[in-house]
Amino acid sequence: MSQRSTDPLALAGQKLHWLDQRQRVLAQNIANANSPGYQPQDLAPFAQALERAGGGGTAMARTDERHLATTADPRARKDRNNAERKPDGNAVSLDQQALKVAETDQAHSLALGLHRSWVGLFRSALGRNG
Repeated sequence: MSQRSTDPLALAGQKLHWLDQRQRVLAQNIANANSPGYQPQDLAPFAQALERAGGGGTAMARTDERHLATTADPRARKDRNNAERKPDGNAVSLDQQALKVAETDQAHSLALGLHRSWVGLFRSALGRNG
């Protein structure tokens, strides 16, 4: 994610890369569901990863003082794994990991669909409809 760009194709590519990495991390969590003492991992939200990579400037503009300020991603949730720790110290919740995998798969489909749409538009503009 080293490109500093607001280009939709580049952004979709960066999102797909992040989603692939997240899927690997979640698969590792599931594979270690019975490993004593294992603590599940997750990636920082994509918006934070994009901000760190210098792709900032994606925040919403506040055009009126009456608009709410955006200080945090409302979709971010606190990790509740500590409350679900097993007696052997393992904190992997398969239900929670399955939900994250499904969420990642859905986001992957959306990003891939957007990427394909943009490529299709470019192909049409170049006269290459096939």
